[in-house]
Amino acid sequence: MAELTRKEVIFIINGSDRPRLAGLDLSSENLSRLDLENSNLRGAALQGVRINEAILRSTNMTGVDMTGARAMFADFNAANLNGANLTLTDFTGARLTGANLTNAVLNGANLLNANLKAANVTGVKFDQATTWPDGKKGNQGNPADYTV
Repeated sequence: MAELTRKEVIFIINGSDRPRLAGLDLSSENLSRLDLENSNLRGAALQGVRINEAILRSTNMTGVDMTGARAMFADFNAANLNGANLTLTDFTGARLTGANLTNAVLNGANLLNANLKAANVTGVKFDQATTWPDGKKGNQGNPADYTV
């Protein structure tokens, strides 16, 4: 169960231009369509969170656990997802341009139609169930091919 409700998160983000939500458990919460730009979510528990169409530009998400999250059409432009567990996360149509995905785990993630232009994908881990932006699966695609 999440530590904060959607309503409490909205209250926090409306009161700050750099909301601090680091280390909080927001698992299974519905944060869709919220503007979390420049937030600090470092180490947050986001398993099963719904952040469809949310704005997460320039957000610090280092080490978050987003296992099973739904992030369809979310904007992660320039977000720091270094070491994030993104297993089974649905990034369909998401914007990951310029995002730092260094050492992120994308096992079973769905990146269909996602934009990874200029993203740092050094050390990204994936498996045969990972779906790349062009629909290729696992080793059929190379993460670096989608960053140009």
